[in-house]
Amino acid sequence: MASTFSYNSFGFLLILVASSSLINISSAGRQIAPKTSIEFIRTSCSSTTYPKLCYESLLTQASMIQTSPQLIAHAALNVTLSTAKSTSAMMVKLAKSQGLKPTEVGAMQDCVEELEDTIDELRKSISEMGQIKGSNFGLMINDIQTWVSAALTDENTCADGFGGKNMNGSIKTAVRSKIVTIAHLTSNALALVNSYASFHG
Repeated sequence: MASTFSYNSFGFLLILVASSSLINISSAGRQIAPKTSIEFIRTSCSSTTYPKLCYESLLTQASMIQTSPQLIAHAALNVTLSTAKSTSAMMVKLAKSQGLKPTEVGAMQDCVEELEDTIDELRKSISEMGQIKGSNFGLMINDIQTWVSAALTDENTCADGFGGKNMNGSIKTAVRSKIVTIAHLTSNALALVNSYASFHG
């Protein structure tokens, strides 16, 4: 009975990991925002590597973003941070599940450490973006670009840890899917930060 329970619990956690990133996106269309803001998001996201994900992840923020290059970059960083935090919390739970091989537990723990670095870098970026000023714009935007780029590297390192053949297929698929989503969000956020830098320059 105990092994059956742990399997079901583990399966439930995998379902949470696979589906949670879709919750905010699926409700995006229900939000009402000025048409100009929505078009601004669509146009801005068209310059990112993953425009569909960009648009869907930011649509709920349209009223706040308005038509501001700074605010859309700021919102993209916040969405990425939120996703990274929820993924990290789920991976901590998964790492404690019964029936995992030591290599799988080790990969998850390493990934959680990488995500902690990502979260720290995104927090610093968000804080800097909120305080950015004309006289120090160049220095501050360079800091943000450096931190977001570092976060992307951390996420790729995490994903690489789940590329081995010794990984459980369900774990590999669920975790890599979440990490890839964070990496794509981070890539989009970096593109919007770069666009803001170009606009300001």
